Amino acid sequence: MNRRQLALFATALAAGAQQPALPSKTYKYEDLPVRPSGNGQNKSRPVLDGKTHTGFRVEMHETELGPGLAPHPPHSHVHEEMVIVNEGTIEVTIGAAVSQLGPGSVAYVESNIEHGWRNIGKTRARYFVLTLRG
Repeated sequence: MNRRQLALFATALAAGAQQPALPSKTYKYEDLPVRPSGNGQNKSRPVLDGKTHTGFRVEMHETELGPGLAPHPPHSHVHEEMVIVNEGTIEVTIGAAVSQLGPGSVAYVESNIEHGWRNIGKTRARYFVLTLRG
């Protein structure tokens, strides 16, 4: 690493360390901003994104999918995720396992395993994603 890269790294590290922890707060559904995606048939509502007092990053959003749609192709990443189904039926693939989940169901995806989901119902599907990043 050269001096310039080291200086940029140190600046980024200091900025991250100074970020305050997420405060205790309530989030009213009707106040969440709506972001359309997928030709207007999908919607996303960010809820929160930040660090806990111990520095653990957590992010939560709600996604609404039209019938037959997926938010993105199957993928994998280092962080873990939980999906909590609120409405509709989604098909969840985690590795080689495929499951159908309805309202109240939860999927947990461990680090570095390929996963994806799509709405297999005839009506919209709504679910929350909770992303856990160490």
